[in-house]
Amino acid sequence: MHIADVTMFHAPASGGVRTYLQAKHRVFSRIPQLRTSLLVPGAERDSLGDHHTLPALHLPLGQGYRFPLRGSPWRDTLIDLKPDLIEAGDPYVTAWAALAAGQRLGVPVVGFYHSDLPRLMGDRFGRYVEKRLTRYVTELYSQFDSVLAPCNAMANRLRDWGVDNVRVQPLGVDLAQFNPQQRDPTFRQTMGIPSDKKLLIFVGRNSREKNIDVLLSTMRQLSSDYHLLLMGPGMPHHVPSNVTIVDRCCGVHEVAKALASSDALLHAGTRETFGLIAQEAMASGIPVIAARAGALAENVPLGAGILCKPLDPFAMAEACVALFSNDVAASGHYARRHVERYFNWDGVMHSLLEHYQQLCHGSQPYALHQQH
Repeated sequence: MHIADVTMFHAPASGGVRTYLQAKHRVFSRIPQLRTSLLVPGAERDSLGDHHTLPALHLPLGQGYRFPLRGSPWRDTLIDLKPDLIEAGDPYVTAWAALAAGQRLGVPVVGFYHSDLPRLMGDRFGRYVEKRLTRYVTELYSQFDSVLAPCNAMANRLRDWGVDNVRVQPLGVDLAQFNPQQRDPTFRQTMGIPSDKKLLIFVGRNSREKNIDVLLSTMRQLSSDYHLLLMGPGMPHHVPSNVTIVDRCCGVHEVAKALASSDALLHAGTRETFGLIAQEAMASGIPVIAARAGALAENVPLGAGILCKPLDPFAMAEACVALFSNDVAASGHYARRHVERYFNWDGVMHSLLEHYQQLCHGSQPYALHQQH
């Protein structure tokens, strides 16, 4: 069985989509009967093993993203690869190319709806744009043989729009990489953060939907006993004195050490469709303080953190105080166990492979556990 993934959401600063694709190809590579190919934008046409790039327009201020303008090279390359199943990971040119290639080859095409495009653009450009994009998304995703959504809230939105064949497909976490054992007792000293502070952390891009301004306002509400570490590209530099900035794209090893060396994750995002950083934090053994919105409302269980009113710095500050008035370490232990149970990449990919098999053949899947 040959599975081909195609997406424009693949750049040095990209988050959940790239992590998902890397995990999929890593887990599936253990199975001799499976082959995986990845087709993504690049500076030029190139192939390295089963990793293929096609030239695409570099987006100014796009944090490394490239946008394909013509679908035909993507369609033709997918046809040349001759996969048994194609998965499209964005709602743009590559998605239409995947549908065209699938029709030509006579193979199923899956659309993974990773981000809530109408809401994200509606937040920026208004209700009219949101309505137009909702119609566009509905038209596009109604043509896929199966549609994957990373949380129940997003799956239900797609169904409400009239998209059928929607399946909830959560992402997973690398439990070896994101692990309490990554904690570094010298980390705070290295960052210039006093060891007696209650250390909060957020890792991600400074994009509008992350609501970094709410995090900064929250820190202004809290006493100097609390400190926030913000890690990611585009972070602001005019911040309260109890905030430390790392304004760049951070590698996975650096992020894993930072999470495990902190006390809790602080997340004000309201448009998360999965909230991978929250799962990585929980896997690292720290609880989560987050807005009660989107996937965070589903994926941060009672006992593994505290959810609060969205876009409310006062409520978020109160949640911080409440968390630290209880046993933070116990919450972190519970968070780790929760992720181990529900978001192990092997289990996530075994479920996905079952679905692929049913789409292709209606037969039983390959057994991942036999290949460990």
